[in-house]
Amino acid sequence: MRRLKGMRRQRRLTGRFARVDGIPFELPVNSIDNSAFMAAFTIDARAARALMPGNEIHPLRITPRRGLLVITVVDYRRTDIGRYIEFSIAIACTHGRRPAPPLLPGLFGKVYGTGQLVVDLPVSTEISVKGGKGIWGMPKHQANLDYVVTDEVVSSQYDLDGMLAMRVDVDRPHGWGLPLNLGAVNYCTFRGLLMKSYIYFKGKAHVGLGSRARARIVLGEHPRMDPLRDLDLREKPLFTAFLPKINGFLDDYFEGWMITRLHPPQTDEEGLESVTDLGLGEEWLEPPNRVERP
Repeated sequence: MRRLKGMRRQRRLTGRFARVDGIPFELPVNSIDNSAFMAAFTIDARAARALMPGNEIHPLRITPRRGLLVITVVDYRRTDIGRYIEFSIAIACTHGRRPAPPLLPGLFGKVYGTGQLVVDLPVSTEISVKGGKGIWGMPKHQANLDYVVTDEVVSSQYDLDGMLAMRVDVDRPHGWGLPLNLGAVNYCTFRGLLMKSYIYFKGKAHVGLGSRARARIVLGEHPRMDPLRDLDLREKPLFTAFLPKINGFLDDYFEGWMITRLHPPQTDEEGLESVTDLGLGEEWLEPPNRVERP
């Protein structure tokens, strides 16, 4: 229902304009002729829960003890804020008072608040950080990124501070593309809030499942990856997907809740000061120091 309302609302807003934090938008906040790939790896659900804020976000479990780490890399080619790469590291999750049963959230997304908690979200440009973080609360920061497509592999490397953070290589699934017209939910934390945003996309996906899913993930030496090292990340992906051409839009509507705890927090959360002085630059940092086999 939220997806239908969101799409109808965006159709009504088509042709209107907005300016938020100095960033001009022509609605809907869309992107055209993008390319993307995904890879999902199973992780320990209990360890994943330790990374989640408050008491209402829970790991989506595919078995009683296993959750999912989802890597999604998008080459945004035509947007209101220029071209940039986005490297999403997220944990599949549900939202509610209690953890959901295994598997059911994949079928009844609205009932269980199914989505993904975005743990890290490096992007190519400063303006993408300013908009994504300042408006939608996404944990964006500028990093060294690339997006490489060959006949056999699609790959992306994420470097930060001169160190390798993560590298993902996905063997391109072959065969006919599966038509997709879907919506997805992102949960993010910023300013002590849990923020929920909606994204919709349309295109064809070449999907690898089971033995046909082949990918390699490397966690680099950067400390930003340290929380992921305790997740018992399995090497074999559960599924992969390559979307050579997709269009999408980010809903300008979003929701937010205060993150509550059993005891008063002892430290301040990252706040608006992290975005207020950012500019509208569309320049990329240098490409990562890509090696053939990390």
